[in-house]
Amino acid sequence: MSAKYYTQFILTDTEFRGGNEFSGVIELSHPMDRQSEAGDIEAVLARNFDLRRSSVRLVSWSRLH
Repeated sequence: MSAKYYTQFILTDTEFRGGNEFSGVIELSHPMDRQSEAGDIEAVLARNFDLRRSSVRLVSWSRLH
């Protein structure tokens, strides 16, 4: 079962220095809980921007119903 999340995140890659804070909705193949590592969300975001995972810092996230 997939789950959608509203995210706020910062891209730390030098290409995004001028405007590096973003928000958006992503969909994961499985739901997460608050104890889960946010790394899954960062990995999806990094892949979408064609960046390394270390270039994405998740600020906040919440599940959409």
